Amino acid sequence: MDLLDRDGLTEREFMERYRAGDYERPSVAVDMVIFTITDAAEDNYRKLPEKELRVLLIRRGGHPFLGKWALPGGFVRPNETTEQAAARELREETGVDNVYLEQLYTFSDIGRDPRTWVMSCSYMSLINSGQVQLKAGDDASGAAWFKVCYRLLRESKELIEGGSVKTLQYELKLSSDHGELAAVVERTVMATETSTATSYTIVSNNGLAFDHAKIIAYAIERLRGKVTYTDIALHLMPKLFTLTELQQVYEVILDKELLKAAFRRKVADLVTETDHYTENAGHRPSRLYRRSLEAFR
Repeated sequence: MDLLDRDGLTEREFMERYRAGDYERPSVAVDMVIFTITDAAEDNYRKLPEKELRVLLIRRGGHPFLGKWALPGGFVRPNETTEQAAARELREETGVDNVYLEQLYTFSDIGRDPRTWVMSCSYMSLINSGQVQLKAGDDASGAAWFKVCYRLLRESKELIEGGSVKTLQYELKLSSDHGELAAVVERTVMATETSTATSYTIVSNNGLAFDHAKIIAYAIERLRGKVTYTDIALHLMPKLFTLTELQQVYEVILDKELLKAAFRRKVADLVTETDHYTENAGHRPSRLYRRSLEAFR
């Protein structure tokens, strides 16, 4: 016997009468925070080049935010999931596939897109810069890698009834041959005895479209958090690398220097030494490592 709802309808009858158009529905987009690591220009060939964390941005070729820089992304198509849309956007913008891809957060603030109600399901991807072939999408007039700098400006804490509010302001700077973009992003953490809530606010913004400064900040903090307890940094490495190069990648992500001995103990189980050595002129040969099979598992 079919169950009846409060209006006396069976499920089949309910579905026949249901009209999705009776309810306002948002558009759903995916925005991609694609990170890579590159070598900084170095005049002294005897000195190992410094590493730089970079994020891929596209210059918008249409309204809104015409000429502004934005994260690559687009609307989810009716025949795909958000994961499939993210993988498609990654493939279209960089030419790479089968790389690290992680869902970050769904950004749904009212008015985040001036066109209409748009919710953004954001993703973070980590790729080796040697794999990339940049190309701008149909709605973009250019694509470029921007060097990332994300540093704490100020921090405060206020006690409230039953808990506390912690406020942290960060400066986000993105630079490339196309110029410098800057934003100040505020992260507020409200903690009580029973819950913790975190919110992000863009205090100032110069050059970035939509709320993408907030999405980039969220991605940087996720990357910094996970690099301390997972092997996530290895997704930014080539197949073979030195331990010094790997330490440089950790340091540029965390924006701080690490003790060599402690670092090597930390990553000992994540890498496996090979019989190969570097052959760079001007440098003492260094043993090359690869990601360990245990890390893959």
